[in-house]
Amino acid sequence: MFGMSHETFLLLDAVVTVIGLIVLITKFKLHPFLALIIAAAFLGLTSGMPIGTIIKAFQDGFGGVLGFVGIILALGTMLGKMMAESGGADQIAQTLIRAFGKDKVQWAMMFAAFLVGIPLFFEIGFVLLIPLVFIVARRTGVSIIKIGIPLLAGLSAVHGLVPPHPGPLLAIGVFGADIGKTILYGLIVALPTAIIAGPIYGTFIAKYIPGHPNQELVDQLARDEGSANLPSFGITLITVLSPVFLMLLKTFADVVLPDGNFFRTFMDLIGHPISALLLALLLSLYTFGYKQGIGSSQMMKWLDASLAPTAAIILIIGAGGGFKQMLVTSGVGDVIGHMAVNAQISPILLAWLVAAVIRIATGSATVATITGAGIVVPVVGMIPGVNRELLVLATGAGSLILSHVNDAGFWLVKQYFNMTVAETFKTWTAMETILSVVGLGFILLLSLFV
Repeated sequence: MFGMSHETFLLLDAVVTVIGLIVLITKFKLHPFLALIIAAAFLGLTSGMPIGTIIKAFQDGFGGVLGFVGIILALGTMLGKMMAESGGADQIAQTLIRAFGKDKVQWAMMFAAFLVGIPLFFEIGFVLLIPLVFIVARRTGVSIIKIGIPLLAGLSAVHGLVPPHPGPLLAIGVFGADIGKTILYGLIVALPTAIIAGPIYGTFIAKYIPGHPNQELVDQLARDEGSANLPSFGITLITVLSPVFLMLLKTFADVVLPDGNFFRTFMDLIGHPISALLLALLLSLYTFGYKQGIGSSQMMKWLDASLAPTAAIILIIGAGGGFKQMLVTSGVGDVIGHMAVNAQISPILLAWLVAAVIRIATGSATVATITGAGIVVPVVGMIPGVNRELLVLATGAGSLILSHVNDAGFWLVKQYFNMTVAETFKTWTAMETILSVVGLGFILLLSLFV
């Protein structure tokens, strides 16, 4: 076509489609859900697919992703809401701050955000814990940047690298990775990465940008209500981490026990992500609800309210699944896969690079993960021995890089920390980039052993 080989045309078609997707989101400010649908339709039509095949491919991709991810996100969001409203998150943060003391309070904030962030979306975890940053800064006299950057690093690391967050979950579905192994590897990579980007970098940059919090926000948010009625630290930790424990236990059972073993079959049931999160949510209704004297009607209101913010995210992920399926069905994915094989590019590096470029262009970590995974997935079948779990992590790490003015998170941090645009680049943007690059380094290191 146009004097090109079919493979060259498909590759050019994919490049034009991705550029068009970026332009729709960035220049025309079109909602990513609509932009992804339009991009998928354009790719299907221009690649020569029959109309019926285009519609079916998109529907299959949309439904295939949401059949798993949608349920996980709903259950995880409900669990996070129960922890937030009951005060469990406050309990984790306050306990760690008491344990670490004033001199190492930045480490306490990073660990608190890391634990609290496992079941919570980044934005929810941020809004939940930012009052604690103001309270601790006021109490200790420590720079708000020295305290705040570690908190942001802890939340962002688990958001990009650890299920059940939407990005890693989506990539798990696309690459066909094992969720238990992904959680294990994700925690191994995320913790040291958050330490370097959080307490270490935060302590360094605070010497140059100490930060001056908005006094109106401090007066509004920094209300220290004590911890008399909060769930205990132990109960909170058990409740929040129980799904992670069950999923890891399932993976362990699958490795050490033979097929047909009763315990392995039982763990396959309760350690499945949907079952594990459902059991954790039911446990939270007791530990964060009835045990705290909270009535059924109030808990139902919390659970209802928790689902509304996830609607847009779930639709974007579904549309991304449809777009991914269009890349596969049209044959574009195979062409990209063959190119990667012939060029001998590391699949892990390719996954990180594609996600990073799209993240920088669109400002959306979710769109970067969706598109990046869809482009890279054909490589999995062409290069033997590719670790699918590490591909998930590489895509997630790439999706974190260089948050700047086209990312809502950039402005969220700027306003709450009362910084200039330049200061936000030196703190938040630099921290996100360190997370991405250092995370890639740890993933490549881990690939030598797994």
